[in-house]
Amino acid sequence: MTRKPIVALIYDFDGTLSPGNMQEFGFIQAIGKTPEEFWKMSDGIAAGQDASNILAYMKLMVDEAKKNDIKLKRSEFKKFGKDIKLFEGVTSWFDLVNEYGKSRGVRVEHYINSSGLKEIIEGCPIAKQFKHIFASTFIYDSKGEAEWPGIAVDYTAKTQFIFKINKGIFSARDTNQVNESIAEDKKRIPFTQMIYVGDGETDVPCMKIVSMFGGHSIAVYNPENPGKQAVAEKLLRQGRVNFITPANYSHYSRTFKIVCGIIDKIKADWSLGLLRGQPKSKTIK
Repeated sequence: MTRKPIVALIYDFDGTLSPGNMQEFGFIQAIGKTPEEFWKMSDGIAAGQDASNILAYMKLMVDEAKKNDIKLKRSEFKKFGKDIKLFEGVTSWFDLVNEYGKSRGVRVEHYINSSGLKEIIEGCPIAKQFKHIFASTFIYDSKGEAEWPGIAVDYTAKTQFIFKINKGIFSARDTNQVNESIAEDKKRIPFTQMIYVGDGETDVPCMKIVSMFGGHSIAVYNPENPGKQAVAEKLLRQGRVNFITPANYSHYSRTFKIVCGIIDKIKADWSLGLLRGQPKSKTIK
């Protein structure tokens, strides 16, 4: 059988695949707030307590849900996820890239690495496209209701999931396997076969790690927001990312052209490694 390299496409969610924060497509409306009011309250908690912004918004969600008699069960979170707005082309993007990879003898896998809520992402229309979703999540009580943050993923915590994808570890709580020394040729997906897609400065640590170890990082921006484009251009100037592109995922988009070009390069490098008798990665059949 023909051996194929695995390419990991790793995405942030808010601002990368969706133009807004996921809480803004159902939850905030359900508690009778505007997005501006909710985030002002959340920032106030974080600033007042010198606390994590992620933990602050998660606490606020639980508190406000209780005030409004909303039962924050997994099923309820998924309902909030179904109406998330996505950027142009996102719903067809995954099949498009998968088919391109297949045509080049490459297997493409998609991952989420987000500070948002895993439970909401699991309810969105594209949830089944991901090999794994690394994101913040709650602990649930005996009634199945969210009562406490289980995992809070900030911009530095995101980096651990890059190493877990590298080693083929899908447990968010694992702290043992991820720190074990593994020979490069035993790692499931080397950094050179990773493409990280994010939208802003909170993604910089992940972008930098992937690029530093030979992978590729792409900063996307909302084409309707000049401020977001300025952030992306700054990241490119500073050498934090390899490419920038509007957050359009359609067939003829710049995003698709960039990703296809990277896939071609990954396959070429992998094939040359075979010719040297030194394949750089674990392969699949």
